Amino acid sequence: MEFAGDVDDAIINGMRYTGGPWIQRPRLKPANEARVLAGAEHARRFFMGQDDVHGALRKAARLLDEAGIAYAIVGAMALNEYGYRRVTMDVDLLLTREGLQAFKERYLGRGYVEKFPGSKGLRDTEHGVPIDVVVAGDYPGDGKPKPVCFPDPAITAIRGESLALLPIAKLVELKLASGISAPHRLRDLADVLELIRAADLREELADQLDPYVRAKYRELWTAAQTADSQD
Repeated sequence: MEFAGDVDDAIINGMRYTGGPWIQRPRLKPANEARVLAGAEHARRFFMGQDDVHGALRKAARLLDEAGIAYAIVGAMALNEYGYRRVTMDVDLLLTREGLQAFKERYLGRGYVEKFPGSKGLRDTEHGVPIDVVVAGDYPGDGKPKPVCFPDPAITAIRGESLALLPIAKLVELKLASGISAPHRLRDLADVLELIRAADLREELADQLDPYVRAKYRELWTAAQTADSQD
């Protein structure tokens, strides 16, 4: 076979010639390509607020308000509300133990099921979205006693027009306590790092945090001041 011009790096019929033996270029399998495209479409719908997770969030908030049950949004959806945009597949709620029981009595079998009998976790059957519940008084991360615990949402949550959130300092404090105490929860420390960047949090926020997590916050704040080389 002859080539016009330089043949040191020619591509013919999916084969690459580099001056030595012909090698087959790897090709993306159709199923893998479809997953990449589906993921991109899911992310687009998520950031437009048109996906099932946002639908499940709005529904849960409405039903909790109708029932007079105090709650706060925590987890990734709270991060999104505060400016750190990342996709998630579930909704995380903070309830009291009594609030969780009241919600179950009112809505189990009416759009929600337990993940397993007696579990804190629920599933929104309309949207197909997991609802993960953390309970006031429990401890983040490894679940063992520590100076930081999940607060009572009736006392701590702040309200917008249609949603209740934890104050950003309390959300940061809980994520730091989780990541510090549980090696498998390093995602929580990364969330704090990215939230510092996205929300332009100040180093002085450490003064509002429990001493248990202050040093880790300052460490992450310092790390967040270094821009990636691509930025």
